[in-house]
Amino acid sequence: MVRVTAPRLSLRLGLRTLASFAVPPLLLLAGTGSANAHVKWFCAYDVAGQPRGLEQVLCPNFELLTAFAIVCLMLGCLAEGTPLGSALMNALDRVTSRIRTDTELLVRCTLGFFLVSVWGLGGIILTPELKTDAAWIPWLQLAMAACLISRRTMPLTGLGIVFLFSFATAQYGLFHLADYPVFLGVAVYLIYQGLGLKPFDIRPLDIVRWTAAITLMWASVEKWAYPQWTDPLLAAKPQMTMGATPELFMQAAGVIEFTLAFALVWTPLVRRISAIILAAIFVSAVFEFGKVDAIGHSGIIVVLLGIAADDVRSVVRVRDAAWAPAYFGGALAIFLALYYVGHEALYVGLPALPLI
Repeated sequence: MVRVTAPRLSLRLGLRTLASFAVPPLLLLAGTGSANAHVKWFCAYDVAGQPRGLEQVLCPNFELLTAFAIVCLMLGCLAEGTPLGSALMNALDRVTSRIRTDTELLVRCTLGFFLVSVWGLGGIILTPELKTDAAWIPWLQLAMAACLISRRTMPLTGLGIVFLFSFATAQYGLFHLADYPVFLGVAVYLIYQGLGLKPFDIRPLDIVRWTAAITLMWASVEKWAYPQWTDPLLAAKPQMTMGATPELFMQAAGVIEFTLAFALVWTPLVRRISAIILAAIFVSAVFEFGKVDAIGHSGIIVVLLGIAADDVRSVVRVRDAAWAPAYFGGALAIFLALYYVGHEALYVGLPALPLI
């Protein structure tokens, strides 16, 4: 007779439950994963162009998709405070223990790979669409990669990222670089980890988590504002839409990305599951779009793995689920307003803004 000890039985049950919860969403999201390839890296775009009107974005399909997303978020919160949620957290803790122990090392190695890769490609400021003729930038990025070898010098890499982000902002404008606040989060992580700082008792990983969430929520609004940018990709790969119209597909892709990004700043289990799903989506996009996508998204993938492995817990109450629609709706309204008002102010002018 084979005896199964209580901890092992709990682990097996937790893993099976985790798999039963994770597999269906991953199968559903597999088709939309390619939409998370950064469209500016592969298609023509015009940031200064007029975005689709809000009256077109906030259509019945969008409202239904958003309502479904809120229900899923609430169910996740409700499940977290149950024995099922505890079993899932315990299973995640065990499965991701090695990642959690070596999060900093993984970040350093992945960023080193990223910086050496952009040095090899040449003429790039941090991301593929930010082109430059400055010959010194690739060599700076190579030096930044070398600084990651030692923990003592990795704050220099963080300062280098801040400098390059500022340089790119001066070249391409603040609105364009609003796509990439995660770079600043990673820079802060490297500086604080290297110096052993924890300002205001905020962990460096939490700073990266928030900037990753902001980055992805902003990117999801861009999917609604400029769905036509993705038309060439959908025309070349019609199977991506899974039979839906391109318009509905982009609406759904944006809602899924926004919901998963918002979940990164929500309760512990919800954000860990969200990080796993987002990482799987970004990895699946690599198979469609190749090494450019692998290089460009490597940094955010390793950050998502660190979030998935984070074992910090907090008490989750029913009121967290009850407040989810309000916070989600508020975040959605804020990002839509920031995107549209910011675009109007920067590219058209404040006098053109409607008076309410």
